[in-house]
Amino acid sequence: MTARLKEKYNNQVYDNLMEKFKYKSKMQIPKLTKVTINMGLGEAKENSKILESAVKELSLITGQRPIVTKAKKSIANFKVRQGMPVGAKVTLRGENMYVFADKFFNISLPRVRDFKGVSKNSFDGRGNYSMGIKEQLIFPEIVYDDVDTVKGMNIVFTTTAKTDEEAKALLEALGLPFEK
Repeated sequence: MTARLKEKYNNQVYDNLMEKFKYKSKMQIPKLTKVTINMGLGEAKENSKILESAVKELSLITGQRPIVTKAKKSIANFKVRQGMPVGAKVTLRGENMYVFADKFFNISLPRVRDFKGVSKNSFDGRGNYSMGIKEQLIFPEIVYDDVDTVKGMNIVFTTTAKTDEEAKALLEALGLPFEK
């Protein structure tokens, strides 16, 4: 059984992108390669329970165990020493990536308060799209009563597109709602 979004890509998006950009080879057609979800937890240095809850919530959201990220440098002003845990990160590829993207585009984003679409200006120039979310409560797996603190996250959609225009066409065809 394949993910709904992967079937949509193979059956519709693939041919539409080939026509729109007039590629000479099917290998030039952009595709989604990975989705990276990152939670920065500056408060984790004082309270290790925050890190544990973030790891638990990220694993619920993505269906994959996150990696605890550690500080690369010591920064005295922030009271951070090298090697201290400062966040959690998950990289999704393959079926998990398509399942997460489908759930994110169709269920979670519409649950954001006053949602009018995501920004068109968050591309990096190489066909990758980054966005931030202010609270993890938009995901249906998170039980509101179990949340001790509201945490935000960064989500990066990495594609094989060469330009931002191609990446935007790909993500729009997959279902990411851009603002008008």
